[in-house]
Amino acid sequence: MWENCENNYQKLINPEKYQAFILHCPANIPLSFASHPWFVCNEKGEISRWEVLFKANKDKEWGHLHLNSFSPFSGIEILPFSAKFHWRSNLLKQIEGTLAKRIIEFIKMSKDNYPHKRYSLIGTNSNTYAQWVLDHFVELDLKLPWNSFGKNAE
Repeated sequence: MWENCENNYQKLINPEKYQAFILHCPANIPLSFASHPWFVCNEKGEISRWEVLFKANKDKEWGHLHLNSFSPFSGIEILPFSAKFHWRSNLLKQIEGTLAKRIIEFIKMSKDNYPHKRYSLIGTNSNTYAQWVLDHFVELDLKLPWNSFGKNAE
C-alpha cells in the first residue's frame, strides 16, 4: 500500500527539470496529531530529501538536519525506530523551473546556514526548518498546516 503512494509521487519527477516538492505526514506516535514536513529536490533527475528529525545527525555539524534518511516520498516511521511501517505522505506544493532551482540551492546550503542545531518538541523542530526555508521564498505564498507545531519557534 505504501509503495503505491511512493510510486504515484515518483511519476511527478521530470528528469529534465528542476523541481522542489514540499510534503508532510503525521509525526511519530504518540505525537501523530502533529505534522512533519520535508523537502524533496529534483535537480534534473538527481533526487534528494531534506528534513529535520528528532534524532541527531551523525555529523555533529548538521545538528538534526538530515539528507536522505528516508526514501523521497515516503512518510516517516509511524513508531520511532520502526522501519517497517511509514505514514502516507501528502503533497503541499510542487514548484518547477527557476524558482525550484533557487529553493534547491538554498536547501543545499542549509547544512551550513540553518541557525537551529538543537531539536525540541515544543521549540525548534522539523516545522521550524520547513518554515525557515519557506520564509526565504515569500512568493510561494504557502502556509504550513495548522498542526505544524514549532513553525513559529525561534
